[in-house]
Amino acid sequence: MVQVDRSSSASPFWRTTSNTSKSPDNKKIIGAAYSHADILKFDTLSLSGTGSRPRTPPSTTHSRESSIPAARSSTTRSPPPRAAYSSFLSETQNDWNDAEEDDGDIMFEDDEDEFGLPSIASMRRKGRRKEPTKGKDPGGTRGSSLGSIAWRAIDSGDIAEERGIPNYPTAKKSEGKILRPQYQEILRDPANSLHLISHPAVPPTASAKEIEEHSARISRINKFKRILQASTISLSDLRDSAWSGIPSEVRAMAWQVLLGYLPTSSERRVATLERKRKEYLEGVRQAFERGTTDSAGAAAASVTGANRGRGRGLDEAIWHQISIDVPRTNPHLELYGYEATQRSLERILYVWAIRHPASGYVQGINDLVTPFWQVFLGAYISDPDIEFGMDPGQLPKQVLDAVEADSFWCLTKLLDGIQDNYISQQPGIQRQVADLRDLTTRIDDKLAKHLQNEGVEFIQFSFRWMNCLLMREISVKNTIRMWDTYLAEEDGFSSFHLYVCAAFLVKWSDELRKMDFQEIMMFLQSLPTRKWTAKDIELLLSEAFIWQSLFKGSGAHLKNTGSKGNGGVGMGPNF
Repeated sequence: MVQVDRSSSASPFWRTTSNTSKSPDNKKIIGAAYSHADILKFDTLSLSGTGSRPRTPPSTTHSRESSIPAARSSTTRSPPPRAAYSSFLSETQNDWNDAEEDDGDIMFEDDEDEFGLPSIASMRRKGRRKEPTKGKDPGGTRGSSLGSIAWRAIDSGDIAEERGIPNYPTAKKSEGKILRPQYQEILRDPANSLHLISHPAVPPTASAKEIEEHSARISRINKFKRILQASTISLSDLRDSAWSGIPSEVRAMAWQVLLGYLPTSSERRVATLERKRKEYLEGVRQAFERGTTDSAGAAAASVTGANRGRGRGLDEAIWHQISIDVPRTNPHLELYGYEATQRSLERILYVWAIRHPASGYVQGINDLVTPFWQVFLGAYISDPDIEFGMDPGQLPKQVLDAVEADSFWCLTKLLDGIQDNYISQQPGIQRQVADLRDLTTRIDDKLAKHLQNEGVEFIQFSFRWMNCLLMREISVKNTIRMWDTYLAEEDGFSSFHLYVCAAFLVKWSDELRKMDFQEIMMFLQSLPTRKWTAKDIELLLSEAFIWQSLFKGSGAHLKNTGSKGNGGVGMGPNF
């Protein structure tokens, strides 16, 4: 979490001297900027998870007023939300430019990545220094050299390697994807999209296997349509069907129902959507008014200068970190290079952070919002592939507002269940890393012992697996498929994710057991997953389900953490 000097003497904005020279705060939340060396000594950590689990405040008027500033007095004319937002950006741009050089040093630090791990570039430099010595090894016992690992990085799914500041792409009107003519009906009620699903004809040259696959896909879509068109949606039926994957044509609505954002009752759906979207847009308006309202204005008259300074410093420090992280998000996908996309993600993350002061913004949350944003945006576009050739800035404002609001609330629902991953000292991640170590020992003792002998700590590579839910290791499309199953599981993003990480690690066992420390770290930071398809993800999920069925509830693999097993094995795939 971004740490801010709250003292009344603190100078405004982030022009203050970097806090790195001060003694470290033992309560700070480090997120994706985490230095793993700080908590390698597990004996000093509390992994028992004592105390009540923090929860996101309920979405009530009271909780919203307590976390978002009250609306301005009626005597002060407030600018429209997007006008206020643009004004806020223009007012703060100069201050950011003043610190541009300092930010560049942080963003493009070559010795380590944003997770505190040695960067790929620095490890390759060290490897090149050692290469002449390794080249003289007559035995050739290492099946994986640094050169081969460098080659693997080209095939890596790790987006952390691509960190340039993107120039906004430009798309002509003719290059954009086609907005559905019925988008206003879908805005009102997502169930209206179910009537618009069309199935392309089978090509005359299709093989028997292709015809069978086409028929199976149509049957699967129709099954979801029957479930979602019911007056009261059966969550058990929807979860059972979603475990094996949700067709893209119905995914947006299915996700919103599974997360509890859309009511299962069709009678309440329209009113709920309208209310929640208005609530979010009002939250955006109030949040960015704080950055545009004159501090001497009537709206701030009742607030002391000291309190106003502390609040402003906190908000702008959070905003500053978000503005750095968003351009880094999925830089290899054109969709996330457009200005409209980046501004939308910034607003979602900023409003979420100020509504959740217990955690604030933590690096890595910017990754978690992108599957929602991409899936919900795709519901209004005729072409399901929107990662390229789709400039959201060409779409109607009401569509972007709806996608943004829906993404915000669904991100909030997701983080409700894993918020202890992001609060002070991040106990949720600490527990999961310890559990992964013990679970790996049960599944593949040879691999666990090899990692131990080479001095590899699980926190060094699996922290970001937990912090970003493996989104740095696999593509957004594959993440979306994986989340179909996570949403079908009762605790998919916490409990089941642990078993997915175990299956993911054990998958590379043969390669890892031939490597030394440096090769292991380089390999795990640049895993060859770029060419993975949905079939690879489904195989990974199936293996994770096997481990969950064997170990969940036994508590045997948690013997060193003091954690208690949860009964049951969860819902399995619907074969």
